[in-house]
Amino acid sequence: MAFSFALDPEHRHFRKNPLLIFYVLVFLGYWAYTGFNTPDLNNWWLENTLTFTAIILLVAFYKHFRFSDASYTCIFLFMMLHVYGSQYTYSENPFGYWVKDELDLARNHYDRLVHFSFGFLLAYPMYELFRRLTKMRLLFALLLPIELTISLGAFYELIEWAVADIFFPAQGMAYLGTQGDIWDAQKDIAIAMFGAMLTMGTVFLSNRFSPN
Repeated sequence: MAFSFALDPEHRHFRKNPLLIFYVLVFLGYWAYTGFNTPDLNNWWLENTLTFTAIILLVAFYKHFRFSDASYTCIFLFMMLHVYGSQYTYSENPFGYWVKDELDLARNHYDRLVHFSFGFLLAYPMYELFRRLTKMRLLFALLLPIELTISLGAFYELIEWAVADIFFPAQGMAYLGTQGDIWDAQKDIAIAMFGAMLTMGTVFLSNRFSPN
């Protein structure tokens, strides 16, 4: 069976999907590697709280809903970016420092990359969920992932505040990674929204000009 997309009628079971098996093995191996090689294990656990949650949800509902290969690819890429960020904390990420030095930037922008990727990569699985489960019209299925990205982004910023200021103040600044930018939360939400808009715009064009 070929690489599947959101509206394809069938999606292979895990045992018959070598691509998904590959993603799971690579992610679990790399996830364990980052946990054993992080310079700040407490922060790694904090950063990966939502990773645990996402994995539990994906496994728990797999029998009831299987995403397409395209959606699982998007989820895999985002999770890899997030776990790589959690290894060093986003504001101390080596790749972000390399980009900062190469482009002579004022700050480490790895956190911006991950927030952009949240919208850019996860909007498609959201779109697939809405289209297949609710059978809603295309327009609403395109708009809702953008709106949900904004809502989840704002909710995550609230979680960051609660974790950093109330529950784990000792880890607060490392977890927030604002790097002195007072508008960090707003910029994170905005760039995630922009990523989701790009993806949904691409989906709209693919539907608009599809020969089917």
